Amino acid sequence: MLGLVDLHKELLKNRRKDLNGIEVLKWVDDVLKNVDSQHEMIRTKLNSSQSNNYVANFKREKLEEDKIFHISQIRTICIQYRLKFLSTSFFKGDYPVETISKINELENSHDVKIEEFKIVAPSILFRLKKADDPLLFTPLGNDLYYLIDKWGNDINLSRKIKYWPVRSFDNFAFSLLITSIVLTGLSHRLFFGEEGTVAQFFVVFLFFLKGVIGMALFYGVAIGKNFTKFSWKSEHDKIQ
Repeated sequence: MLGLVDLHKELLKNRRKDLNGIEVLKWVDDVLKNVDSQHEMIRTKLNSSQSNNYVANFKREKLEEDKIFHISQIRTICIQYRLKFLSTSFFKGDYPVETISKINELENSHDVKIEEFKIVAPSILFRLKKADDPLLFTPLGNDLYYLIDKWGNDINLSRKIKYWPVRSFDNFAFSLLITSIVLTGLSHRLFFGEEGTVAQFFVVFLFFLKGVIGMALFYGVAIGKNFTKFSWKSEHDKIQ
């Protein structure tokens, strides 16, 4: 009958073979220093990344299908939720240790050094340090991008509704029209009572339409914000 094996002792035996006389604590220090050095290099690249036609030469057989996206798909979610897609050098938020580790593992797995990073995030994250579901990508070429990691809080669905009017000029104009119609429907009886005519309704509608357009123009000029359709890939929020 075969004897029992102490797995801890087996581990110690294998470690002694690997270390070949090197002190254990020195070996641990060297491993940790190497990891820290790699992580610091990755953080430096994240903070200085710029668009430079870089293409990550990943091994095709190791790519995960659910992490590959075309620029048109990224553009769609950016416009729907008023997000930006910029180089990480513009990003003011922090990167979790897990994200840095994923980049390191990805580089080791594909035997490459990733030199360019892009990030999808709300525009405020390019000015202030907050966490609101950033998505970190690297380019694969031909307008394809590979999702490296996501972190932070999920985007609230209400954001899609909230920023629908500022997706484009057409959306903005339609929103002003609907707002004017709703205000007219709610208040025209205050002006003409129950017997109001279509002509009177139209007069009230024009009154509100001019007022809503005037307020929108005043507010728009004051803050100078651009429509998401034009600002999703720009480091500027305002009209240039």
